[in-house]
Amino acid sequence: MQLKVFLIITLICCLFIHPNHADARHIKKRKIRKLFKHSVILNNHFTGFALYDLDNKKMIYELNDDKYFTPASNTKLFTFYTCLKMLGDSIPALKYVIHHDSLIFWGTGDPSFLHSGLKGTRAFNFLKNSGKKLFFASGNYTSDFYGGGWAWDDYNDYYQAEINELPIEDNVAVLYADKSDSLQIKPAYLKKYLKCDTSYKPQRFRVRRDFVGNTFVYPAMAMPKNFRQEIPWKTSSALTIALLQDTLKDTVRAIQMPLAAEAKTLYDLPADSVYRHMLQPSDNFIAEQLLLVCSSTKFNTLNTDSVINYSTAHFLNDLPDTPQWVDGSGLSRRNLFTPRSMIALLVKILDEVKNDDLVHSLMPTGGVVGTIKTAYKTDNGTPFVWAKTGSLANNYNQSGYIVTRKGKRLAFSFMNNNFTKSSRQLRDEMVRVMTYIHEKW
Repeated sequence: MQLKVFLIITLICCLFIHPNHADARHIKKRKIRKLFKHSVILNNHFTGFALYDLDNKKMIYELNDDKYFTPASNTKLFTFYTCLKMLGDSIPALKYVIHHDSLIFWGTGDPSFLHSGLKGTRAFNFLKNSGKKLFFASGNYTSDFYGGGWAWDDYNDYYQAEINELPIEDNVAVLYADKSDSLQIKPAYLKKYLKCDTSYKPQRFRVRRDFVGNTFVYPAMAMPKNFRQEIPWKTSSALTIALLQDTLKDTVRAIQMPLAAEAKTLYDLPADSVYRHMLQPSDNFIAEQLLLVCSSTKFNTLNTDSVINYSTAHFLNDLPDTPQWVDGSGLSRRNLFTPRSMIALLVKILDEVKNDDLVHSLMPTGGVVGTIKTAYKTDNGTPFVWAKTGSLANNYNQSGYIVTRKGKRLAFSFMNNNFTKSSRQLRDEMVRVMTYIHEKW
């Protein structure tokens, strides 16, 4: 009898001294809840948060995770996953047929053609060295030059390049001061459209493009040394042909011809390198064009809505909440996703790639590279967070992966809409919360 009593007392003491896993998890959940409850910064706007245990496959903490948020560039994770499902190891650059002495080619939407960062040259060299008469068959792109809901008054800003079937050099003109402090433009073909306008009087030296055309005007004022500005140009088939001729140093003719059933595909860059360049600096242009590449691969036409609808119906039909998804980059405020759907998407990405390290290498990495390089510090040189950011005016989000000091693999989605404080203040508070989770879990 005494032995039985002793064992009962010992068992009770052990329960208090060594709480089971569920109790430990509950205590930590309370601590996370407390972080949000007592945060002055996170309580003056609409905040959503979801933290998921990738190993035990269960949600750890949720705050408004079933509510819809404007995701901004978190949308690129949807584009990324769709590309993983629809494209292979390399990006299709052109489709073409050869008839006798003629080479007829169609664009696939590939963003890498002479891109400033990606530097895709295989398609360029293929055309230049073909020894054939070149014919560009346009008209396979059937969407608008902007995504649905884009802000038209951002047309002069570098991040809102127009969408088309065969982009060249990022679809962005670079204005810069040369060594003699003379204003130059690249591609040089556009120099004839560069004009001084004495009636244009901005507060500082800036170049402005005409909204409906490619006239670039600059003010009659002193230009700063080392001046540089990037401005998207107005796309058209005529301009595409003119730029091709200028770079290839060869005649390119226009032809009206539907995509031939026997057309072959020319591939260019490895897909991973393109995805990395989309995700780490959050490149809107690459994201939009990659959806066209998916459309070209599946439907032999270039239409953003078609590929979004297909992906939503076939790859994303099991998300907790149906996404409202309208573009590839997240520039549109019509995009709406929930934090718990972002978590489900992050899990899908890992399941598709089956390599955590590879996925991490493609993402912005805290303290190392990309849009969160300066936001987070590494833990004694070791990064612990890999996350896609998303920012628009009054909106800032992060969704990605975190590994704790104890080796716990977590996915998170941290979404903030309609705040009036500075994005820097909000970002720093998010970093404080995520760093706490890394250190304490």
